[in-house]
Amino acid sequence: MKFVFYTQSLLSDWNHGNAHFLRGLMRDLVRRGHDALALEPEDSWSRRNLVADQGKAAIAGFAEAFPGLRAQIYMDSFDHEAALGDADVVIVHEWTDPALVARLGRARANGARFTLLFHDTHHRAVSAQTDISGLSLDGYDGVLAFGETLRQRYLKAGWAKSVFTFHEAADDALFRPMPMVEKTGDLIWIGNWGDDERSEEILEYLVRPAKSLGLRTSVRGVRYPDEALSALKDAGIAYGGWIANAAAPLAFARNRVTVHIPRRPYVSHLPGIPTIRVFEALACGIPLISAPWDDAEGLFRPGRDYLLAEDGSAMRRHLGEVLSNPDLSAELAESGLQTIQARHTCRHRIDELLAILATVGSRSVLDQLASKEAAQ
Repeated sequence: MKFVFYTQSLLSDWNHGNAHFLRGLMRDLVRRGHDALALEPEDSWSRRNLVADQGKAAIAGFAEAFPGLRAQIYMDSFDHEAALGDADVVIVHEWTDPALVARLGRARANGARFTLLFHDTHHRAVSAQTDISGLSLDGYDGVLAFGETLRQRYLKAGWAKSVFTFHEAADDALFRPMPMVEKTGDLIWIGNWGDDERSEEILEYLVRPAKSLGLRTSVRGVRYPDEALSALKDAGIAYGGWIANAAAPLAFARNRVTVHIPRRPYVSHLPGIPTIRVFEALACGIPLISAPWDDAEGLFRPGRDYLLAEDGSAMRRHLGEVLSNPDLSAELAESGLQTIQARHTCRHRIDELLAILATVGSRSVLDQLASKEAAQ
């Protein structure tokens, strides 16, 4: 089958976590013999900022890190209907231009043969509701929501009738343990500062505990304002700026523990939705300690796969325990890795996606299932 993904960018992961997941999904589709193509706009905010921050070499690095993955940049004059003429499945990310979201829906409603899905991996459904409520999704065969609470939000608001929970996951072809790598640091956090959605939380659950314990700490990510950089410097924390997602596994391997600091909208309004970094960190076999977060869907085993710190004091205590107790550290790392391998890889999500496509009546998927049954 041919899968086409509309995305802000496949080539750039600058402040664009969905690129991580999309790359893993496309990699597994290709592995299974499917055709996968990403379409991204000429004016991609993520790609533009990556080039401004790191130069064009950062874009060239994508092809080296992800051989076999294809992306095509489209301009305003691009003929989307013609480009999708042989597509079986089209998945449109929620950051796609609203006019294009509507255009693709009209094409499907007017008889286009592909199955059309909308993919939401953000908190705008609660933090900027008009952005989502204003989208025209009438022609779509279904919505992929990256958490059950988000799925319920769509159904309650009447934005769509067929909505499926479709969590993110780790690309375990990339994110895996590297036990032979020497540990040169104690604590690493890979995350962007964002729009003041977790500013105080970063200070409480990362900066102050690291300073208090005197940990060799590093932070990677973008959009850190001057006051944040000053706080990191004052705490003796090394700030390294942007890191390519392909380089994150090695960064995790060089450190002894990491933390999860969820953004406020997920904690207060969308429980059960972790950031993709939780899946990726656990897939790398690094112990993880989380700031308050409600695993409402039972994705993990709190206390076994990771430790939960109810406040900054608890974070300091847990960090000290993990760093001083090799057995505890090893148990957390192994347990978290087991859960990822059993439930939360991109291979698992492709299985789920194919089941969803069969549910909404995707012609190509149903034909494949019929062929398999006939061959048995």
